[in-house]
Amino acid sequence: MKTILPAHTSSLSRLNRMLSGKAFDNARFFILVDENTYNHCLPRLISKVDRMQQAEFMEVPVGEECKDIAIATQLWQTLLESNADRNSVLVNLGGGCICDLGGFVAAGYKRGIRHINIPTTLVGMVDAAIGGKTALNLDNSKNQIGFFHQPAIVCVEPAFLDTLPDAMLLDGVFEMLKTFMVGDPGRYESLCGMILDGTFEVLPDMIAACADIKTAIVRRDPYDHSTRRILNLGHTFGHAIEAFSHQSGRKPLTHGNAVGIGMLCAMQLSVRLTGLPQAVLDRYRTVATKLTTLPHYTLRDTEELLSLMRQDKKNRSGNILCVLLHQVGTPVIDLPVDENLIRQTLLSLC
Repeated sequence: MKTILPAHTSSLSRLNRMLSGKAFDNARFFILVDENTYNHCLPRLISKVDRMQQAEFMEVPVGEECKDIAIATQLWQTLLESNADRNSVLVNLGGGCICDLGGFVAAGYKRGIRHINIPTTLVGMVDAAIGGKTALNLDNSKNQIGFFHQPAIVCVEPAFLDTLPDAMLLDGVFEMLKTFMVGDPGRYESLCGMILDGTFEVLPDMIAACADIKTAIVRRDPYDHSTRRILNLGHTFGHAIEAFSHQSGRKPLTHGNAVGIGMLCAMQLSVRLTGLPQAVLDRYRTVATKLTTLPHYTLRDTEELLSLMRQDKKNRSGNILCVLLHQVGTPVIDLPVDENLIRQTLLSLC
């Protein structure tokens, strides 16, 4: 995997040069977009990258709705009808959902074709587009079907963030906090300080730092057997919270917001189980409440959330496993957590 990170020259210009090389001779390009990226991002990509001007594009619904096996099947059918061969390249232009879906489709088509991730959201740039995990949802459960299929290139172009509303930028801040929380305590403290004093802005060097941390972790453990699991901090709770919020009659939460709330749950457990200082939890709670509104759960809600958490793919031998913290920068993976303690944690969020 080659990663094009923010620098003095445009990432898209460097991608243009890379695609002009021999590695992509005779390749046909297909661009996967949703309605938002079709309108706001595709014109910029085509104007900056010559090989994209002759590409075919495929459009899917916005958000988690696209991560469905029926849509993947439609995309495979489109590739087949367009005579896409094993030298074809699928370019995923969008956020985490587009990268998840596109990577899955590329992994399955003709036993695997190359794909390029061009994330257009902050969540995608600092997390979802990097690492080679691809996934679809199954019923109401997140990321239950998938492959490990590394992208040929990840191109991080911060200019695409100009197309996002502030709420979606804040969504990615939680993934930045998570990455620094497990991989760079100094940057974590700096980011918390900027959020709390109102001086935070998304800087290219912070995006690049997150991408570097994740890339280094993935290189050590590409198939998620050990070290890479530290990146799941907050996700056992977060995926359940996200899926629960998308049930009929509830206010849907974005992935980043749900993970941010899940991180608070994990830190509450860490104070009780792994000795995380209370002051670390208190500081993060202050940061989290500045970025999002914490949900209030009833006992009945916790039963539904537990049911979703039991379906988490990281679980083993009937145990719900969580990533917790000893300290910022010192995560603990695969810790079994008693379900009654999980209920108490969810009930005490507010």
